[in-house]
Amino acid sequence: MIWDIIIDAFLDTIKILPILYLVYLLVSYLGHNNNNRYAKLMNKTKKYGPLIGGITGCIPQCGFSVVMADLYSKKAITAGTLIAVMLATSDEAIPIMISNPDFIVPMLIMIAIKLVVAVFFGYLFDIILKLFNKPQKIEVDAFSKIHNHDCQLTSCSHAHVIHCHNEEQGEKCEHHDKETKHEHHACVDNIFLDALVHTLQITAFLFVATFIIGLIVNYAGVENLSKIFTTNKFISPFIASLVGLIPSCASSVFLVEFYMAGGITFGAMIAGLCAGSGIGIFILFAKNRKHMLMNVIIVLSLFLIGSLVGILCNLFV
Repeated sequence: MIWDIIIDAFLDTIKILPILYLVYLLVSYLGHNNNNRYAKLMNKTKKYGPLIGGITGCIPQCGFSVVMADLYSKKAITAGTLIAVMLATSDEAIPIMISNPDFIVPMLIMIAIKLVVAVFFGYLFDIILKLFNKPQKIEVDAFSKIHNHDCQLTSCSHAHVIHCHNEEQGEKCEHHDKETKHEHHACVDNIFLDALVHTLQITAFLFVATFIIGLIVNYAGVENLSKIFTTNKFISPFIASLVGLIPSCASSVFLVEFYMAGGITFGAMIAGLCAGSGIGIFILFAKNRKHMLMNVIIVLSLFLIGSLVGILCNLFV
């Protein structure tokens, strides 16, 4: 059984690799731009962050929620943008529902509801933070920080920072020796290797988390886990939201399969999928360790929003 769980965790992790690599390749490219014009553009257009986050979150798999959690930890996006991405993320739900023609319409309704909810609460979250005098500044060099954060060639990273700092102040850049130049080239200019390093690091987190969840599901049993649900339309969304918060694609699979089998209501499924964001929550706590209180607030917000939306769907959909 252990080997089966390991294989399942490996396969679930492999599914996310392509989108992780492509997104980190983009992030790495932005980090190599000496003038940081892309980061500056994001800072100027951050008012569209929740909208962009909601749209990208609708893409199947949890790759974007994972990357956005990492970006948020580096202050490259606002908390509202992260909330929007996580609320819109459906992980494995869309591929499963689209494979069954009878659930195409519910799937489209689900996507529409989650998108509207994601954008609305994403903007609301940013507005609330602003009202409480907690301005969220997107750092101009955020993409460069993401690039340099895990670089093992420390002298290279240091030289790069000094170089940019001096350029911004109009001073003459210091001359680095040949050895430093060589390291600088190997570390900074190879965006493909840079993206691969970040992807493999996140993949390690994904595999461990998926393996642990797999152990819990297999030893507890799906039938025993399903008994925690109730047919009460006011209580089931709260329970589904708790299930959705489990940092694994297994939670979305469980919720969708259970809904398609008639075990839970449409509202309960929506609640769980709004609260859940795959491995995104796990990465948020792993990468944003210096701001644990904010991490908890984000998770509690996902739970409450998911439960509220689920109850409303049970009443009106």
